[in-house]
Amino acid sequence: MQTSPSLPGRRALRLATGTALTLAISFALDFPIPVIAPVLAVFLLATQNRSLSFKAALALALVVALTTGSGLLLVPVLRYYPFAGVLLVGLCLFLAFRAGLRGGNNLVATFLAAGLTMISAAGVADQQLAATVVGALVKGLLLAVLVSIFTHALFPETGPAGAKPAARVMPQETASRIALQAALVVMPAWLLAMNDPASYMPIIMKSVSLGRQSCTTSARGAARELLGSTALGGLLAVAFWFALRLFVNIGMFYLWMLLFGLLVARKLYRIRPTRYSPGFWLNSLVTMIILLGQSVQDSVAGKDVYRAFAVRMALFLAVTAYACLMLQIFERFAQRGSASLERNTP
Repeated sequence: MQTSPSLPGRRALRLATGTALTLAISFALDFPIPVIAPVLAVFLLATQNRSLSFKAALALALVVALTTGSGLLLVPVLRYYPFAGVLLVGLCLFLAFRAGLRGGNNLVATFLAAGLTMISAAGVADQQLAATVVGALVKGLLLAVLVSIFTHALFPETGPAGAKPAARVMPQETASRIALQAALVVMPAWLLAMNDPASYMPIIMKSVSLGRQSCTTSARGAARELLGSTALGGLLAVAFWFALRLFVNIGMFYLWMLLFGLLVARKLYRIRPTRYSPGFWLNSLVTMIILLGQSVQDSVAGKDVYRAFAVRMALFLAVTAYACLMLQIFERFAQRGSASLERNTP
């Protein structure tokens, strides 16, 4: 008698299938920045256990309009008033992350942070590049949403839907501190990308992923969670690359992504429990997709893939080490503030 997969098994199959399908389609259709779609699909499938409703899809459409509009509006400010422009971008990042921590949609906050930084960095360098990034974001999100709806139909949730749990709301002071920390994690990578956005766009995507992960990681486990997941993502990308070289075609690209996605999803959904958090495995998967996608593009462009990978991996580790430092600094200030408050309390 054939039995259907358990609920964690269905979610793992949905995440792996959706990610592999999005990756294959985005490369097959030659999207401007093909890694955007699978990265958005990973966040969408990992954070949503139900298919998007009409209301949620409309909200995402509004987010696209808000992101592209605000990113393009900031370009003249960054060109003619750079200091004020940098402060405005930092403020927008802070508000986006704080909204997610105060009970808003974390997926929307992540997309706002990614779109705002990528579009503004590209627009300062070249208006045509900014239009390319806008097109890549819109196409990537549309594909991720369509694949999400398809995979939810293919692997539906079992049992009654029930009430959706209320979003966890942090106290305002804590949320503001962590949002500032996340914004400062993203800012250096964005400033670096302002000099050469075409080359450093993956660094922005990685830093936004780190900013998102830093919101739920303690300083004590920062090195293991952030550096460990980044290093693992790099190792998975290397293994994927050499496996893909055996048969170079879009079908094998899909199948290998499906296999690697299942390996990570089994641990993310605790089918095979580990001591690492789901955020660790999610960040590993995102890192692997970004590194692998850029290596495939480097190969098509005739670049030295191994040298470019080494440089990119070094930058990823540097950005991650900086994120760990920010976590340590902010947690130390928070502990000092708590100790001072306790001393002054009668």
